[in-house]
Amino acid sequence: MKHRFISASLLAVAMVAPACAQDAQEVDETLIATVNGQPYQLDLFRAYYGELLAQRNGQDSPQLQEQAFNEFMNIVVASQAGEKRNLAENPEVQTALALQRMMVLSAAALQSIGAETDPTEAELKEVYDEFVKQSERTEYKARHILLDDKEKAQALIEQLNAAKGEGFETLAEENSLGPTAEKGGDLGWFDSRRMVKPFADAVAEMEPGSYSKQPVQTQFGWHIIKLEETRTAEPPSFEQAKPQLEGVLRQRQVAEALTELRNNAEVQLNEEVVKVKEEPAE
Repeated sequence: MKHRFISASLLAVAMVAPACAQDAQEVDETLIATVNGQPYQLDLFRAYYGELLAQRNGQDSPQLQEQAFNEFMNIVVASQAGEKRNLAENPEVQTALALQRMMVLSAAALQSIGAETDPTEAELKEVYDEFVKQSERTEYKARHILLDDKEKAQALIEQLNAAKGEGFETLAEENSLGPTAEKGGDLGWFDSRRMVKPFADAVAEMEPGSYSKQPVQTQFGWHIIKLEETRTAEPPSFEQAKPQLEGVLRQRQVAEALTELRNNAEVQLNEEVVKVKEEPAE
């Protein structure tokens, strides 16, 4: 089989042009290619590209579009080879196809359930109050000096002790191996989740205005930390959090619907297969 690789710009046009003017329920019969006499719809490629985009966190690009098209064509010719070899009749292949169909239908059903109702303002505000309580945390403003040797760190701490904590910025500028050295070791505001655990634990135990009396070891080296200020983190406003809150409520709705489906399902288990086998007593 011979085919020309289409340009990324033409592929981008093909990706977006036909679907815009159509009703959501109408099937797009536009073809992306005919391979060995077998037509392949553009929507099939769109579905493949959508999965690829999800894996790349939505980072679309002409290069990714062209890569996706070439991979799609590989799948096309390989699947045709599988048909010619009658692999669709293979029991393992049939099981895999049945599983994929079941998973796609399951995902579509849950998405449909989640879109059935819109959360009310009262429900959103109730979830927002929960969110605010859970998001309460302390933020820290600190400086640090990063060194590659514990003895060097201890020597600088002794200098700080002699100077009653004065001159921390200068010592950071002159000695720190970290990228914040030119700023006097200034780390700005942060919460503990941004820092490695030994560093975060040390900061959490300090009082504003104090510095670590012992070097703190992390995988980056030895740190001397000065805590300047603390504050309670401000949660996002209700309007800012609204999209996230709607997602939370829809997830709850789906979970409740799924539980109801499970509870109402008539299930007859094969006890010989699903029962837990007891371990023999010693």
